[in-house]
Amino acid sequence: MKQNLTMDYPTILLLLSLLLTFIYSVITFGRRNSRLPPGPYSLPIIGNLLELGDKPHRSLTILSRRYGPLMSLKFGSITTIVVSSPTIAKEFFHTHDTAFSGRSVSLVAQVDDHHKYSVTFLDAGDQWRRLRRIAKEYLFSRKYLDGSEQLRQAKVQELIDHVNHCCTHEKAVNIGTTAFTTTLNILSNFLFSMDLSQYDYVSSQEFKDAVKGLMEVGGKPNLADLFPILKAFDPQGLVQEGNIYAKKISVIFDKIIDQRLQTRSSSSSYDGLSSASNDVLDMLFNLNSKDDLEFSQNDMKHLFMDLFTAGTDTTSSTVEWAMAELIRNPKKMEKVWLELVKLMKNNNKNIEEHDISQLPYLQAVIKETLRLHPPGPFLVPHRAIHDVEVQGFIVPKNAQIIYNVWAIGRDPSIWLDPETFMPERFLEVGIDYKGHDFEFIPFGAGKRICPGLNLAHRMLHIILGSLILKFDWKLEGNMRAQDIDMGEKFGLTLPRNVALMAIPIKL
Repeated sequence: MKQNLTMDYPTILLLLSLLLTFIYSVITFGRRNSRLPPGPYSLPIIGNLLELGDKPHRSLTILSRRYGPLMSLKFGSITTIVVSSPTIAKEFFHTHDTAFSGRSVSLVAQVDDHHKYSVTFLDAGDQWRRLRRIAKEYLFSRKYLDGSEQLRQAKVQELIDHVNHCCTHEKAVNIGTTAFTTTLNILSNFLFSMDLSQYDYVSSQEFKDAVKGLMEVGGKPNLADLFPILKAFDPQGLVQEGNIYAKKISVIFDKIIDQRLQTRSSSSSYDGLSSASNDVLDMLFNLNSKDDLEFSQNDMKHLFMDLFTAGTDTTSSTVEWAMAELIRNPKKMEKVWLELVKLMKNNNKNIEEHDISQLPYLQAVIKETLRLHPPGPFLVPHRAIHDVEVQGFIVPKNAQIIYNVWAIGRDPSIWLDPETFMPERFLEVGIDYKGHDFEFIPFGAGKRICPGLNLAHRMLHIILGSLILKFDWKLEGNMRAQDIDMGEKFGLTLPRNVALMAIPIKL
């Protein structure tokens, strides 16, 4: 039964609509007179679900051209407002930031009660502000990130060593998977002073697989999210599968935390500050001496869950998309390589984080990649806390709010030749992704902007820059660059249809 639902999603939706249509005496009517933003007429029960297709970011972009950049649709029982322009995004994120700061939380995000403790999914109340304060002051402050730079350099050197090994054996590198392993180990050393993954596929990959699995399950459309009557049945098994991955991750976190507690308790001189493992876990234990910031083991686990799920796939997919675009555009690859070599004097020196500000073309490549391939095409959906009037329309309480940053990034009224990979467009303008330029908000904006933006900024540049500086790249099987499949799949991130496999050549 579950298999059929998954395989024939549109048919199931049609059958469900026919089965329950008797509840309705007429198809939803009178929408023209409603104060909701304009949008297509919806079918009974299922609403506009059949119009989404398998790539909702593209489908909603097409619909917004017909109904406008502020659009309303019905997805099952959920009223959804779609924002597709910088002007309206600014009104939502700036003028009405607090009113639209709620979260629309999927059932998979609720496994292990994660939504009750998560900085990503909590409503913007006292507990959320406490978590944001900890993230801002301790985890992602410039001082703390500068102090942990050495560990990121070490993990990038391990990436270079791994690619060198592949180069020696003329072995193709799976760019996305390799970048994921690097990012995961950067985060796990930042948090715990230990690796949680290896480049060697023979060795255990339990944590890596669990994080990947949870992200994939969370990105699948779930009928039970749209039709609350199905919640108890979990017809596609997504919540059950998500629970399995979440429990695996939780067990690993418990083991790490318990081991650290034993280490701290076994040494009376251990204070976490003078130890070699002066990491986030120690910092959180040390915060327990401050009553207003006390952090339980459960709080820690959910914070770590947020950091791994938000920081791994997003970073690695951006690196993979950037490499694909550069391999397809060898002149641009050469341009960024020459910039790197000029600054480094040669390719024997490794890129350091303080070098990023002196690499404008590398920065432009990252920005252009995020414009074309935002890792969260809809960001994390927001929710209206109460009715709000916007542009003469009403956004109703509890409406789900989607910001189609993919559509904004490809809008020809904003960007010249928007389908073309052209990093140069960012060289002479002051557009950045820190939430002030609403035509370019891949990390969000307002009070719910991604708290890990500063860390992501550093990781993206040193990982991508190192892969370009140290190696030339050719496609596996002598494939021509222009034949690379540039299609994407929809999910929490925007993964490629086909993994990018490239053979490194030592420079």
